Amino acid sequence: MNKFAQLGTDIAKLWTKYGSAYISGIENTLILALVGTVIGCLIGFLCGVLNTIPYGKNDPPIKRFVLGLVRVIIRIYVEVFRGTPMVLQAVFLYYGLPYFSNNSIRFTSVWAAAIVVVSINTGAYMAESVRGGIISVDPGQTEGAKAIGMNHVQTMTSVILPQALRNIMPQIGNNFIINVKDTSVMFIIGFPDFFAAHRSAVGASYLYFPSATVEMAGYLTMTLLASFLLRWVEKRMDGGSSYELVQADQLTMTAGTYSHPDRGSPFDERSTELYSEGEKEA
Repeated sequence: MNKFAQLGTDIAKLWTKYGSAYISGIENTLILALVGTVIGCLIGFLCGVLNTIPYGKNDPPIKRFVLGLVRVIIRIYVEVFRGTPMVLQAVFLYYGLPYFSNNSIRFTSVWAAAIVVVSINTGAYMAESVRGGIISVDPGQTEGAKAIGMNHVQTMTSVILPQALRNIMPQIGNNFIINVKDTSVMFIIGFPDFFAAHRSAVGASYLYFPSATVEMAGYLTMTLLASFLLRWVEKRMDGGSSYELVQADQLTMTAGTYSHPDRGSPFDERSTELYSEGEKEA
């Protein structure tokens, strides 16, 4: 019990002296994670759409060549950035560019470098998520869109992508939560995030475990809030659980000819509404 009391005292001491640094680190972490996730999703959507453009043997050779090349480039991008740690990606981009270019090409802002690293890393994961979300949509949706004269762009923007977006919403939220935690590796390039505040506090106070406890509580709070917000967004996208049949349009079925799917319709010979309770039991 004395150890827990001592831990509380040490945490209070750390927060009194370095609380502003912790809060600033939390703000920077959330901003970087949010911006990186948004840009990464845009990259992922672009790659996912390009990866699913259909082409066949009857298409012009130039179209097949271009789409095939695009898919190869996307595949290389996805495999490289999914298969290497983000901390090494940050090192290669921030320190590698000036190394190979004799300092002629380099990031002048650590913020710009961190956003680029997080964005391209997130985009690599989202590219496959978007591709899977598009593929998961029933092919009949595409066939129906083509039947009413839609081209591929109209089909994707009006029919497929809205449904795919709902399917991949959990993955988008998951990537944001991962980015909240993984931005801690950006200390390697000097980014002032939450973990960097922890390292600074530890270097000055030598209270490693109490500061790590503050970090643990802070990251857990951020991820729990992100999870709650994601579930709220998903419920908003799902819409209401109850509905009413619109009867204002003359083309809609009139009252009495519609029934809940579980009960059939009055014109269905197997409709449960046509049977009495005794007949149902029989």
